[in-house]
Amino acid sequence: QSVRQDNLRGTNPIQKSEAQGGLSAMTVVSFESRMATETAALIARFGGHAIVAPSMREVPLEENSAALNFAARLLKGRIDIAIFLTGVGVRTLFAAIASRHPRRSVVAAVARCVSVARGPKPLKALRELGIEPTIAVPEPNTWRELVFELCSRTALKGKEVAVQEYGVPNRDLSAALEARGARVVAVPVYRWAMPIDRGPLLAALRTIVEGAAEVAVFTSQNQVINVMQTAEAEGLAEKLRRAMRLMAVASVGPVCSQALRAYGLPVDIEPRHPKLGHLIKEAAERARGITEAKRQSAGITTIDQTSREAILKSADVACADPLEDSAFMKACRRERAPYTPIWLMRQAGRYMPEYRKLRAAHSFLQMCRNPELAAEVTVTAVERLKVDAAIIFADILLPLVPMRVGLSYEKADGPRIKRPLASGKTIDKIPEFSVYAELGFVGQAIRLARAALPGMTPLIGFAGAPFTLASYLIEGGSSRQYTGTKAMMYRDPALWHRLMDLLARVTVDYLKMQIAAGADAVQLFDSWVGSLGPQDYRKFVLPHTKQVIDGIGASVPVIHFGTITGNLLELMKQAGGHVIGLDWRVSLSEAWRRLGYDVAVQGNLDPVALLADVREIRARAQTILDEAAGRPGHIFNLGHGILPDTPVEHAKALVDAVHELSQR
Repeated sequence: QSVRQDNLRGTNPIQKSEAQGGLSAMTVVSFESRMATETAALIARFGGHAIVAPSMREVPLEENSAALNFAARLLKGRIDIAIFLTGVGVRTLFAAIASRHPRRSVVAAVARCVSVARGPKPLKALRELGIEPTIAVPEPNTWRELVFELCSRTALKGKEVAVQEYGVPNRDLSAALEARGARVVAVPVYRWAMPIDRGPLLAALRTIVEGAAEVAVFTSQNQVINVMQTAEAEGLAEKLRRAMRLMAVASVGPVCSQALRAYGLPVDIEPRHPKLGHLIKEAAERARGITEAKRQSAGITTIDQTSREAILKSADVACADPLEDSAFMKACRRERAPYTPIWLMRQAGRYMPEYRKLRAAHSFLQMCRNPELAAEVTVTAVERLKVDAAIIFADILLPLVPMRVGLSYEKADGPRIKRPLASGKTIDKIPEFSVYAELGFVGQAIRLARAALPGMTPLIGFAGAPFTLASYLIEGGSSRQYTGTKAMMYRDPALWHRLMDLLARVTVDYLKMQIAAGADAVQLFDSWVGSLGPQDYRKFVLPHTKQVIDGIGASVPVIHFGTITGNLLELMKQAGGHVIGLDWRVSLSEAWRRLGYDVAVQGNLDPVALLADVREIRARAQTILDEAAGRPGHIFNLGHGILPDTPVEHAKALVDAVHELSQR
């Protein structure tokens, strides 16, 4: 994510009336290289003292065989799609090609294929060459917008896609293209290197470590990489992390922010538009308040020689995972949060156009089995809705796949079991298997999603509860009366408990695998348990659900959810869980009173309410918030999953309403 020069001319957001000292008496460190002079000028216009320490330089590849190979394949018509990621990369690429092929021929060949400009810089560079790209990627110009726009215009399966790289490979982009069936051809044209003179960079790092700077500004992910590699080489990495926790850290956009969080650095400011002018303007507006709040919480009021040790010592306290301070995690622990956190069951699903485009090209199981696709769907939902937690894209029935019972997903009828269990003999045919070997793709999806999510966004893993899994296995699909399930319970209790014990053990291993991969919380879905009365639940279900929740341990919060369970709430609490999920058929205030306030609750808007107009959605959200009465431990959610025909804007309106109406 690089800075854009257009905001330094006609589209500059900074007006004279605004450049009145928002950064007055503040030291601002920037690591910009190519636009160092412009960056220093912008900081000075807001009254700040700028320390601009170039952190990298672009070095063209001396013998660029990849560029020449790209040109040869392009001229032969073998490149279907050409993606251009940077302006300097476009110019360097065409300069390298000009040594072997006439520019006019190469320009004509690009015009014959689908060409993609990631943002305004490659767009400008291509137009200078006389090329009008087929696709111009909209802001914030990340690989996700690129893939979405590309998929909306053309199918990728079997296509050869050339990607002009910039400094380092964009592995997320390549993985997303390959997941859709494309053959990716990398075209590196230059590499990032350290500046020849590292003196200014080292001096800037020492200024930060000594607590003598209030703001740090990053304008590309490569800056982050080089800054941290330099800090590690000098033995300053941990001190730098500690010091930056007491500064305002500004990032130009999502790609840069992801790199900062990957290195354990905070991201306090990210502008709405990923441009240099907007970044400095928002830093001027917000940095003072952020820095003062951080240092006040650490008990530091002045920065002088005697307070330097106090800064680093207090930062040690702040080294705890910042995710633990997220509103969602606080609610799971029944701690006060600045607002009521919200996430939505099936938030990564059929109501989103991005999901439908993927689903049109892949079966549901293919999407679940592909870690890159599963992670992408997970993260996209968070970015679109701005919810307070992600939930990994998967399905509660995935543990049935290695059981060899013929699980399939029919578009009209939902999940189907080809060989349902009807006797002890059929249960005995379930093979032994390793969750890590057979379902490791879920763990990999969690690792990828965890790396891509903002540092303050928890990731929820999940599994189906033993009763719901058993019901699917016995009924062969969905059911109204659960006659086969109940018949086994009543006629052969020993066989029933043997099946439930097997499923409980698999579920424990499955959830532990997800936690080890990076899940910050887990939810146990007992979607069908509402078909039972209290006596049957107590006898046939509670021991096995408790076996699962106890088996997970206390390493992460557990959400225990079921539908039509108003008559089972107290028993569900006995089975376990830090949070009890509520559907819309119960009053939240009454249900919480029955459960006791020593457990958190989640819920409980009727999913159909999202089909109403926004005014009604806000009114219903307010009613549920009123029932929670601001008590610590409420996580807002639907009473079940988002319906497929829900407008995305209505889901976003609900999230915005909950955040606004619950501010404390």
